[in-house]
Amino acid sequence: MAPGNALPALPALLALLGALLPGSEGAQTSVSPPNATLARGGSVQVNCSSSCDQQATLGLETDLAKTEVARGNNWKAYELSNVHKDSKPLCFSTCRGEQTMAAAVLTVYWFPDQVELAPLPSWQPVGENLTLHCQVAGGAPRSHLTVVFLRGEEELNRQPVVGEPAEVTATVLVDRSDHGVNFSCRTELDLRPIQLGLFENTSAPHQLRTFVLPSTGLQLVTPRVLEMGTQETVVCFLGGLFPVSEAQVHLALGDRRLDPMSQIMYRGDSLTAKAVLEGRAEEEGSQQLTCAVMLGNQIVETRQSVTIYSFPAPNLTLSEPEVSEGTEVMVECQARAEAVVTLNGVPAGPPGPQVQFLLNASAEDNGRSFSCSAALEVAGQVLQKNQTRELRVLYGPWLDERDCPGNWTWKEGSQQTLRCQARGNPSPYLNCSREKDGALLPIGNLSCVTRNLSGTYVCRAISSRGELIREVSVTVLYSDHQNIVAIVVVTILATLGAVGSAAYVYNRQRKIKKYKLQEAQKATTMKLNTQATPP
Repeated sequence: MAPGNALPALPALLALLGALLPGSEGAQTSVSPPNATLARGGSVQVNCSSSCDQQATLGLETDLAKTEVARGNNWKAYELSNVHKDSKPLCFSTCRGEQTMAAAVLTVYWFPDQVELAPLPSWQPVGENLTLHCQVAGGAPRSHLTVVFLRGEEELNRQPVVGEPAEVTATVLVDRSDHGVNFSCRTELDLRPIQLGLFENTSAPHQLRTFVLPSTGLQLVTPRVLEMGTQETVVCFLGGLFPVSEAQVHLALGDRRLDPMSQIMYRGDSLTAKAVLEGRAEEEGSQQLTCAVMLGNQIVETRQSVTIYSFPAPNLTLSEPEVSEGTEVMVECQARAEAVVTLNGVPAGPPGPQVQFLLNASAEDNGRSFSCSAALEVAGQVLQKNQTRELRVLYGPWLDERDCPGNWTWKEGSQQTLRCQARGNPSPYLNCSREKDGALLPIGNLSCVTRNLSGTYVCRAISSRGELIREVSVTVLYSDHQNIVAIVVVTILATLGAVGSAAYVYNRQRKIKKYKLQEAQKATTMKLNTQATPP
């Protein structure tokens, strides 16, 4: 055995011999202090003494560096320096040839070299358990060393330190209030029972970030079909997020990412992202539109199919857009091969992408609108496109009873609008003049009717397609107020004259009758008188 290894075994051997050999009449070896606690690397004095009644031989066995600092009658004092570990130095003494021993217990205390909280997850789901790991290297005595887990300043858990190096764990149920909170661990070396105090050493804190990302409820609002060259807005919505401002959104059509960043809105715990979806020719057909929301270390997504399609409006043509009356016009409508077209006013035929018919243009067809409708089924939806064309028919002036009545009868002084309008294409020029003097009829104007309007007018409708003449008679009903007054006066005078004449005749006849009666009465009286006288 190497010499360096024999020295530590020597105190144990001496202690064994001391136990086997009988004492010298009760002489004993003592050590002071029997127990000592000192900081690592420190020094301590150990006093070895003997109760022998004569001069004894004293010594101290230890693997520590020692220096004899004092001696006396049957005692010696040693200084042990640079003590780095627990030790049991052994005092021995020989009295009358007999040896006894006494051991001191030296306990070294020191603070941990490392107290470190293991890194926390970058994100921790709310409602799940989080295991904290505190790594402790060094530190003694372990029987007085404890690890304390902290949430901010709140104590969560307290455990002894076991092993070297030691890893102490604690579990905590995480909720939203833990977001942004610092977690740490602290060692406590409690030497207060031996009046040395409480020594603490705390790890660097780690901030915890918690999150809530619902696995359901993600909504994607998008058109199912989109025409090339057009744009639509797609909307992605998810509620129940925490912290909502940390959420990220990914919107994509196939491999093409849509940019929603300028249109992300946060309200409460909800997120709404909008993006513009444009139909591109290279993406024609069925595509997958994806909305993904990322928060923490998790992701939720939803997909919907969008069909990009091309559907030009049908091509509606007239063989001639402007024709003379009586000309045949071919009307034709054509769309892409997959579409079905219909043309208004044409009897339904076999469904297909083309329809046509032949029209003999008349004056009634002027301004006629032809409408062609094309229907195309895309992703289960029936889409329609329309095209409209107008036919112009050239024809001469028309001026019939409907356009210009032949007889007008109005009362003098009434307000009337003289309506007379000629039809034709191009629009004819209309002029109405009175036959006798060429006075013009004020057509289309609201006028006060006078008797001067009476008469027969000749209306001429003239265009490049010909001329049409129509006679119009205007009658004004009126009465002469002066004649009526004269008649009334004459009638009154005649009536008064007749009444006066009748009164005169009546009075004259009455006087005549009265005179005749008086004369008759006189004659009768004379006759009676004559008869009474004797002859």
